[in-house]
Amino acid sequence: MPPKIFVCQPIPDAALDHMREHGDVEIFPFSHRAITVAELESAARRSDYIFCMHETPITASMCEANPQLKGYALGKPEEGIHDVAACEAYGIPMLLSSQIEDRDAVRLGNGNATADLMVALLLSCAYRVVEADRYSRRYRWFQEMTMDLMGVGCTGKTVSIIGMGRVATCAAPRLKALQMNVLYTKRTRLTPDEEAELGLEWVDDMDELIARADYVSMLANYEPANYKMFGAREFALMKPTAYFINVGRGRLVDEEAMIQALRDGTIAGAGLDVYYDEPPVVVEPRIPDALIEMENVVLQPHNGGATWDSRSRQTLGIARAITMDIEQRAAQEAGRESLV
Repeated sequence: MPPKIFVCQPIPDAALDHMREHGDVEIFPFSHRAITVAELESAARRSDYIFCMHETPITASMCEANPQLKGYALGKPEEGIHDVAACEAYGIPMLLSSQIEDRDAVRLGNGNATADLMVALLLSCAYRVVEADRYSRRYRWFQEMTMDLMGVGCTGKTVSIIGMGRVATCAAPRLKALQMNVLYTKRTRLTPDEEAELGLEWVDDMDELIARADYVSMLANYEPANYKMFGAREFALMKPTAYFINVGRGRLVDEEAMIQALRDGTIAGAGLDVYYDEPPVVVEPRIPDALIEMENVVLQPHNGGATWDSRSRQTLGIARAITMDIEQRAAQEAGRESLV
């Protein structure tokens, strides 16, 4: 009987077709919400393998639901989301794509796609694209060169990047192509050659970095020391015409302070892909109603890296981790039978 593989959410066909060559594949049918722990427990009871994305929870209760599970497949374990100790206690392997694929290629592909999204959010804010779409649909008639939708634009404007990691490094050339001034800060400054190559200006003082910006882009790594590193004080330093862009992590920002800054006009608007209520803070994430109601906010459902190339490469690696395990188990069983 072919092994049963449960996939925690819809994914590109390349990964699904690869797994279908080795087993029976069941896919969680919804794309608009995350799968719940209860649904994952139920899936574990009827499956041999669980295909997980990077924020799919793995809990002790899921391990208890089926101690005979042959493996949870994922990119790499995330602290607070994936209970490694529970898997070890129940003897359920974690099948990691990071051990078999070109992880750097996957990360670069995802970094480029997320950088594209960051710039898209910035452009949407700069030219009020989402607001203009709503406006056009509402009025249908239009006045050429209307004053109703004036934007800040990009040429000659300043982007301040907090954290110059993989995504920021991919984003910098895109921002320079828009003829923008790119400032940055991070714990370890880049070399002069790296700064020159990327066209960056180092600003050591965070307050200055924020105050000079027409757009502040949050791209720092999340760790406990960075929890809510950007709050009411930092929003007050921004220009009232400036926009806040976050494709990093929601927990880097005091979300209530941001909402208040948007409400009272402390800042002009925001482009957001991430929110405070995300794993591991909550298992079933949702976007706050206050943000949904605001016209000056562009929202994304934490979907950085959402290109066919990037997502296919990422999920195919996880699929191969499952099929390699299936093939290894089959080879072991064939070896045992040959000895009988």
